[in-house]
Amino acid sequence: MPGADRLLRFLLPAAGVRGVYVRLDDTWRQIRARATYPEPVARLLGETCVAAALFTGHAKVDGRLSIQLRGNGALRTLFAECTARGTLRGIARWDEQAAPPETLRELGPSPLLAITIENPAHGGQEPQRYQGLVGLDADRLDEAFEGYFRQSEQLPTRLLLAADTGRAAGLMLQRLPGDGGDADGWVRAGALFDTLPATELLAVPGEELIHRLFHEETPELLASRNLHFGCSCSRERVAAMLQSLGEQEAQAAVAGDQAVIHCEFCGQTYLFSRPEIEALFRPPPGLVAAPERLQ
Repeated sequence: MPGADRLLRFLLPAAGVRGVYVRLDDTWRQIRARATYPEPVARLLGETCVAAALFTGHAKVDGRLSIQLRGNGALRTLFAECTARGTLRGIARWDEQAAPPETLRELGPSPLLAITIENPAHGGQEPQRYQGLVGLDADRLDEAFEGYFRQSEQLPTRLLLAADTGRAAGLMLQRLPGDGGDADGWVRAGALFDTLPATELLAVPGEELIHRLFHEETPELLASRNLHFGCSCSRERVAAMLQSLGEQEAQAAVAGDQAVIHCEFCGQTYLFSRPEIEALFRPPPGLVAAPERLQ
């Protein structure tokens, strides 16, 4: 379907409930094609990409929102990022010698899942970063995120995520803050939400799905935004990454006369000569080094 990759925000006014729907077709296929993932890992990555997009429809994001999981078991890294421009990218790393995890409880000891929002600052200041940690005391990723929103924002939240080989989709409901909606609106919306299986979420387009589920609540469609694959890598960001490694490690990346940096998200290659890497660690012209001791 043309334009199927998009985010759709809606409102159930009588119930006092807001919602976000996300569908990824071509975007998910492009992300998945970057590596040969075992099915359980691919499913988790697809769900994470959908969640990153869903949350940009919930929170104020002027820059980018990312979800990152770090583990010590079979799944080492799970990362997805969605920007305010609607670009998405994602990647997973896993131990190819171990059986891929079927549930979150199989991720090994002390896994860490974080949601990070990075918004640009004005006046040359550092970007503003907000981070929340998600507990993983659940079998499914959407259940873990539901717990996060209940604890961090004290707002009842329902979330369903699904992904297969060709598409990924998600639906999020949240009770409006304050006294909006009638007394049992959230209960009604939740009961309707519970009738939605993952297969239907993947198969039915957004407007039709929302109408099919919530037509008795007279849903209002608020806004729609196209989504597409896109990488936020750049030569400047790679240079900053090299600087963060420190001069010794950055120089160690040089093979022959240059360092070759390959973006695993999009395949872009960046070349840095040895003099260019040396220049990264020289102070800018006109900047006088601080004295080693008080004068």
